[in-house]
Amino acid sequence: MRTTGRRAADDEDRVKEMRRAAMTDSRWKHLLGQRGGGDIRSAAMDDRGDVPGWVLITLMTAGLVIILWGVAGPALSTVFQQAIDRVASF
Repeated sequence: MRTTGRRAADDEDRVKEMRRAAMTDSRWKHLLGQRGGGDIRSAAMDDRGDVPGWVLITLMTAGLVIILWGVAGPALSTVFQQAIDRVASF
């Protein structure tokens, strides 16, 4: 017996959610079994991340800071000096 309309859409959504949950569960089981720790904490502790990615992000951030400092440095210096002068005049 086929369902149509709203009920069919709800059934499809439920099936998709069940598949997604099963896939997530099997991934965790695979990761935990692969590391041999048996718990989530040991799986999280062994994840070292993507070192070249972090190096790239750090270098790009430093580059942006240098560029912004070069462009806005004189204006910020003037604003800072004016603020100091106003405070000093009290």
